[in-house]
Amino acid sequence: MARLELIVLLVTFTTCLVRAEDGFLKEPPDYIKECRIADKDFVNCSTHSIQQLFDKLNDGIPGLTSIRSFDPFYLNRIRITQGNSNAINLKVELANVKIIGFGHTNVLDSQVFKKDYSWKTTFTLPEMKLQADYSLFGRILLIPLNGKGQVFLDAENMTVTMHTKTRLYSKGGFTFYNVTNLHVDFKMDGLKSYFSNLFNGNKQLEDSTNKFFNDNWRMLADALYTVITQTIEDILLDVLKKIFHFIPANFFVSDIPTPEQLYGRAKPKPK
Repeated sequence: MARLELIVLLVTFTTCLVRAEDGFLKEPPDYIKECRIADKDFVNCSTHSIQQLFDKLNDGIPGLTSIRSFDPFYLNRIRITQGNSNAINLKVELANVKIIGFGHTNVLDSQVFKKDYSWKTTFTLPEMKLQADYSLFGRILLIPLNGKGQVFLDAENMTVTMHTKTRLYSKGGFTFYNVTNLHVDFKMDGLKSYFSNLFNGNKQLEDSTNKFFNDNWRMLADALYTVITQTIEDILLDVLKKIFHFIPANFFVSDIPTPEQLYGRAKPKPK
């Protein structure tokens, strides 16, 4: 009897591992509002549904353990080389990145396009704070910079427009989104910043430069546009990929087609 019970336990444990590895929701959760793209009020319905999803991310989506924290969110590293004008020529590396603020996402508009089921989502962030270790070489606003230290950015009242590309695929009798690409644009009402050790210990020059950046925050925001957009894109792409491999697209768009119906032939499951 003991041996039989051990076998049953091993089989159960193995089954649980398989389910965990390939796990996804099989029933619509209460934190998502199902919408029909054929309905006239689809955009309003979809906007409400995506807002509910962002709200749920603050507490954590049950069963989705791959997203450990949404607010704050952590990134290991960001590398950017930017040189599109005489005023901006930068090589930036951020490490140990911590971003605070996505927990207060306010979704203004969520559109899904019937042609390819890509999305356009507009949302606001009342505040987004970034803290990181930085390494910077180049020029911002004609100021030559070469330093390593800590950077603090505090963006006020950001409006973000997110353009998301997807490919539909089938799994377990459901249609899923595979988020393949994401691009954001943004505007903001203010930007406070602080870079430590900008000039290898020259505190007077460091303080005057930080003051200049804060007095001319719009110019700094333009200079750091690529840094900020890539940070937001890296966060959202990581989060959305995990969410939409876990939650079937049918639970968001109840009348979504199968991949065969949309593309005319089956698409391989993403790796």
